[in-house]
Amino acid sequence: MTDVLKRIVARKRREVEAAKTAQPLEVLKERISELGRTRNFFQAVVDHGNTSRSRLIAEVKHKSPSAGVIRKDFDPVAIARQYHAGGAAAISCLTDGADFGGKLESIHAIRDAIPLPVLRKDFIIDPYQIWESRAAGADAVLLIAECLRESEIIDFQILCVELGMTILLEVHDADNLCRVMSHVGFPHAGYALLGINNRNLRTMTTDINHSLRMADLVEDARILVSESGITTPDDLRRLRSHGIHIVLVGEHLMRQGDIATATRELLS
Repeated sequence: MTDVLKRIVARKRREVEAAKTAQPLEVLKERISELGRTRNFFQAVVDHGNTSRSRLIAEVKHKSPSAGVIRKDFDPVAIARQYHAGGAAAISCLTDGADFGGKLESIHAIRDAIPLPVLRKDFIIDPYQIWESRAAGADAVLLIAECLRESEIIDFQILCVELGMTILLEVHDADNLCRVMSHVGFPHAGYALLGINNRNLRTMTTDINHSLRMADLVEDARILVSESGITTPDDLRRLRSHGIHIVLVGEHLMRQGDIATATRELLS
């Protein structure tokens, strides 16, 4: 892990321990029992034959350690509505508070406002957070390979499947891709996506060519999600030419005055 990731993970461990005291697991399980079924995040974004279009996971993000405050007039529900109007297939919601200005409560609020499935994007390092995500209404969760041991990835995937949630397993380095590739889709296909983070977590620079290079190492490109550094329809065309039809875009769209129009233009 980079120093930034180490710092965030150390803070997250403290936050999780506090959350376990504030809301014991039994409370989360009772809340989950009262919820309806999850929305099928995997089905919403995976291409099933239409190779002429990209599917967008649009991200709701207030700020980041590298960019600072991205949007001052930050209203998660209003932003999600604009993404939906612009043609997004799913929503990614940052819930980390300290570094990204997010709130877990935003997931339920977004799901109440639009019919799209919602991914909880956070630093998941404990099974409690997966239960917490489902109780908060999340349909999918992000798992960052650089933060987790192989045994944890396997255990977390099993739990996600049991709770009916899709996994977006994110990698950056090729060695981490090789480390986790055999576990993608375990224990059942149709629940796991493989994210390629184009942002170098050491230098914080982005390059979509990274996804193009990594795609050559993956057998089933349909489950690939290219993340970060995507700003134009031409970027989407280049990714499609390598079999990548799913993209996760946040900062670029969050900076636009009219998010719905910018979303439509990106997907045009």
